[in-house]
Amino acid sequence: MTRTQKIAHAPMTLEDFRFSLGNGNWEYFARTGVSLDDIYASTADWAAALEGVDRPWLCWNVNPDWNLVQQRMVKSVGWTPVVGFDPRVGPPPVEPGSILIDFNARLKLPTMWMPFPMEFVHRFAPRMAFWHADLLIPEQKMRRIAVMFEALPDGHVIAAKPDTGIRDVFNAKGRRYWDLVGCTTRAASQDAFDKGAGWWMSFANHPSNSPEQRKRRAAYFWDTGTGIHYWHKQLGGQVSTIPEAYVKDGHFTGIGQKQYHRVSPRNHKRDLTRELSLNYHLVDCCRQLGLEEYL
Repeated sequence: MTRTQKIAHAPMTLEDFRFSLGNGNWEYFARTGVSLDDIYASTADWAAALEGVDRPWLCWNVNPDWNLVQQRMVKSVGWTPVVGFDPRVGPPPVEPGSILIDFNARLKLPTMWMPFPMEFVHRFAPRMAFWHADLLIPEQKMRRIAVMFEALPDGHVIAAKPDTGIRDVFNAKGRRYWDLVGCTTRAASQDAFDKGAGWWMSFANHPSNSPEQRKRRAAYFWDTGTGIHYWHKQLGGQVSTIPEAYVKDGHFTGIGQKQYHRVSPRNHKRDLTRELSLNYHLVDCCRQLGLEEYL
């Protein structure tokens, strides 16, 4: 039994396979009815939408009010907000200068999370910055991060390095980088994809991997960003990191929060749209970080 089945507590259906794919997960890719050619047809649309955009920054909508604040913050540091969205919530209002892309227009998956397009940046953008939908960053730090992204050479990645405990120190196969905030470049994305170690979950099942590689890599952690960590540590990938602690004060998450009220499943059908505003008041969060002007 796979981890996804254990979480779902029920036999997997085609809908489950497609939910898992929308999360950005290779585990059941072959059983979804979606091919790489189908995804490549989508990436051609994304490339057309971003033609001539040098500094795109992905802002994934799970709540329109939060997304608008993120769009305004990205614009304030000279980058172009690229607005994607979970189909369960739909597109938010779009700020002047932002670019709305329905990344799911062709595929019609029941959900889509931000890592989905991140795996294929090499097919549609020279670089792509990204951050979690529940993350806000104080202005000074935001400016510093934007400068880091601007200076990032092609072939390199910037990713968040999670806070780790003593257990992680002795568990090399359980380590990962995080898509909390970061930036990837076209050449890095291409190299990671070709070597079967990108952003998606279950990187062992990447279609670029041989059966022998799949068997060996199956021992590694299943979650998002483990593949990028493996690419860095084992395959010569170039990764710089932003410590999670640097932006932690603005990460309005349920992780490690005992008082967090969950109203959606903790599996491939998780729906952050139902939880973010339930647990955090946007105005209070912006005030806490000195970001009232972006409301």
